[in-house]
Amino acid sequence: MRRACVASDGMGKKSLGFVGLGIMGNHMAANLVKAGFDVTVWNRSPDKCAAVAGQGAKVAPSARAVAEASDITFAMLSDPEAVLGVVEGPDGVAAGLSRGKGYVDCSTVDEGTSRKVAELVHAAGALFLEGPVSGSKKPAEDGLLIFLCAGDRELYDDPSVVQALEAMGKARFYHGDTGAGARMKLVINAIMGTMMGAFCEGIALAEKSDLDTAELLEVLSLGVMANPMFSLKGKAIVDDTYPPAFPLKHQQKDLRLALELARDQGIALPITGAANAQYVKAMSDMGQGDADFSAIAKAVRGGDKKK
Repeated sequence: MRRACVASDGMGKKSLGFVGLGIMGNHMAANLVKAGFDVTVWNRSPDKCAAVAGQGAKVAPSARAVAEASDITFAMLSDPEAVLGVVEGPDGVAAGLSRGKGYVDCSTVDEGTSRKVAELVHAAGALFLEGPVSGSKKPAEDGLLIFLCAGDRELYDDPSVVQALEAMGKARFYHGDTGAGARMKLVINAIMGTMMGAFCEGIALAEKSDLDTAELLEVLSLGVMANPMFSLKGKAIVDDTYPPAFPLKHQQKDLRLALELARDQGIALPITGAANAQYVKAMSDMGQGDADFSAIAKAVRGGDKKK
C-alpha cells in the first residue's frame, strides 16, 4: 500500500474541496459546509456554485485551484469523460495535488477510469479513494448516501474523511483495492435499473388490464417486494411525470458500464441487456435523457400515457 500521510492542520478538521456541483454534488458540498468544514468548490458551469457559496463555501477559478487550497478534494461528476477531464491537464485536480493531500472521487465510472485517476493522483504524491454512492437527489440532500469505497485505506481511515462521509451519508464500506468500489456500484445500479424496468412494465400491464394502479402500488407496498424506490417513484410513474432525481442518461450509462464489466468477467446479463435497450429507446427516441430514470416508462408504454 502507498504511504503518504495526509497532513493535519493541527486544529481538527482539514480543509475540503469539492468539484462537480450537479444534482448530487451541490447537496453533498452543502452538507460539508453545514458540518463545519472549510470548503472550496468549483464547477464547469460557474453559476452552479452560487447556492453552496451562499451557504459559506469559497469558489475557486479552476479544479486545480480547489486541490491547491484543500487538504482533501472530493468530486462528483457525470461520466468517465468528465472525470478524466477534471483531473487531467494544467488546470486539473492532479496539477494541484501534492504529498499530504487526498482525492476522493464519488463519481460512478468503470474500473479502468478509476485506476487511471488513481495513477494520476499517486503520481502527484497524493492519496486516492474511490467512493461512488448509492442514493440519488433526496438522500444526497438529507445526508443519507451510502459510500462504496476502495483505494488507499489510509485515506479512508483519515478522521476528516470519516467525518466528511458521515456528514454526507448514512453508511460507508471499504471494498479493497481501487476498482472494487466501481465494480460494486455498477452491480448495484444494474440491479436498480432492471428493477425499475420491471416495475414500469408491471404498471403498464395493470393499466392495459383495466386495473387500479393505486391498488397495485398498495399491494406491492404490503408484500415482500416493498421497497423505497417503488414507494418513491410509483405515483409519479402512474401520473407520467418524471422530475429528475437520477437522470435517465446516467442510469443508461451505468447499465452500459455494467454490461461491459460482465463481458470482461465472461458472463451474460440478458435481463440487464433488455433493460438497457429500453433506456436507450427512452433516451434516444423519446428525448428523456435528462428526465428521471423512471421515464423508462415512456419506452415501455410506447410514448406518453394515454389519458
